[in-house]
Amino acid sequence: MARTAVFGGSFNPIHYGHLLLADETAETLALDLVLFVPAAVPPHKSPACLAPAEDRYEMVKLATAGHPKFAVSDIEVRRAGPSYTVDTLEALGVPRDDLFLLVGSETFLDFLAWREPRRIARLARIVVVPRMGSAFDPEGAAAQKVVREIGEEPLVVRVTSLPISASDLRRRVREGRSIAYRLPDAVTAHIRTRGLYRDEGA
Repeated sequence: MARTAVFGGSFNPIHYGHLLLADETAETLALDLVLFVPAAVPPHKSPACLAPAEDRYEMVKLATAGHPKFAVSDIEVRRAGPSYTVDTLEALGVPRDDLFLLVGSETFLDFLAWREPRRIARLARIVVVPRMGSAFDPEGAAAQKVVREIGEEPLVVRVTSLPISASDLRRRVREGRSIAYRLPDAVTAHIRTRGLYRDEGA
């Protein structure tokens, strides 16, 4: 079975920070596949700030095209209701020894607010990827509280973190500023063609 990492998120929009993180993690963990899973309805984000799920899925496809270890799943785009990670991992049906879930360090510290966090840890090995310069301490009280609750120590992978944020990209589009060199040209073209992120709520 292929060693597969699930990389979920709103990808609103996807940018080079996401792509570099995925590439370096694939190398570090000797993964066969990084499966990008755009969330249709992220439970912890306001839908008012999101581009349509179909557009975000298409942008991820454009951004990852040509990378031999990258693939994109529309499993959450097709599924009705909130996009819960536990449902996605169960639907994929990959054995736990071959399945990894990539999460940021801030997300890991908030992991107990997710739906069925203990079941998630039984379905996949949790990989925490801290931001560059992050003060994340896997032995700290906050992280250890999560570990005690889910019954699993996460893998901690430190990779290059680019100072790019999706919220800054959306703001730049609204303000008519450059987003060059921050995301693939094909994604930029899609944003412009579809008129994404021009409104204040996006």
